[in-house]
Amino acid sequence: MQTRLSFKSALLTLLLVLTFVISWEFHLRHKGVVLDYDDGPELWSNNRAMVYQPADKATVFIGSSRIKYDLDIATWEALTGNHAIQLAMVGSNPRPFLHDLASDPNFKGKLMVDVTEGLFFSKGADSAPKEGIEYYRKRTPAQRASFELNHVLESRFVFLNKSFFSLNPLLNKLHFKDRTGVSLAAEFPIGFRAIAFDRQNKMTDAFIADTNQQNQVRNIWASNRKLNHIPPVTGKALDTILNAIKGDVDQIRARGGKVIFLRTPSSGTNLAFEKKNYPRNKYWDRLLAVTGCKGIHYADHPVTDQLICPEESHLNPKDAILYTQNLVSILKKEEGWKF
Repeated sequence: MQTRLSFKSALLTLLLVLTFVISWEFHLRHKGVVLDYDDGPELWSNNRAMVYQPADKATVFIGSSRIKYDLDIATWEALTGNHAIQLAMVGSNPRPFLHDLASDPNFKGKLMVDVTEGLFFSKGADSAPKEGIEYYRKRTPAQRASFELNHVLESRFVFLNKSFFSLNPLLNKLHFKDRTGVSLAAEFPIGFRAIAFDRQNKMTDAFIADTNQQNQVRNIWASNRKLNHIPPVTGKALDTILNAIKGDVDQIRARGGKVIFLRTPSSGTNLAFEKKNYPRNKYWDRLLAVTGCKGIHYADHPVTDQLICPEESHLNPKDAILYTQNLVSILKKEEGWKF
């Protein structure tokens, strides 16, 4: 009798859990929530392992968040027949990624480096890139198996969105008053980004249609600028950074690899801030001069110079396609790249 009751209790519990999960999934989908992958060290490492493909088969992209939005991977691959390996990381200085690839004797491919001046020329060391690189170097067979299982689940259920529906983000939505000296991280609207398995970020249709959500993100950028009291790096500190970049670039090129720098679009107050604090002749032009690399600046080309970022820092999906088409055209016609 006890065994039968235990079985019924277990079955009832299972039915209740399934009912809750299915109801929660349908509720979120009805609200327009789309599939989204956890863009942590596991997913980054999955892409990092792909960089050893032949140079005529793949191109690696590093940078911060802009290239994750502005490069439309499907368009790139359709036009070039070339695999786009996205290794950029949101809100991070990409120089550790450049150094990681330069230090890897087996990497001999094509590399495109996106430059967001405030991050790229910063002196501080970001923890996120180091965490990703360290995880890649030490990941175990068990971690790889767990990643594959998570992929199967994440590709089917929107409620597994860790950034918005795990416990801490849900608690943050309660909006308790901050304690003195303590504040929560900025809360981005869910429509601002959906992350695909190839690590491309996209704004949702709902975000593009909603100026309130766009203004919410603009206010976050404005707050970040206001709170950042560190002056732009100059003088010998800048020389040290540029020389380190040159050393990494030289290592890659010595093995037969190619490196090109990109400056993707920004607009509005973000662009005004970047022009004021990181004048092109002192940062972008010097970067190209010191490294001896080619660079593709969006402002030098009529098509991309006209693109406007909805929240002043990233392109919407439609303009990302246009940007990518133009990028491929420039690489073929002006830089002589063959795919």
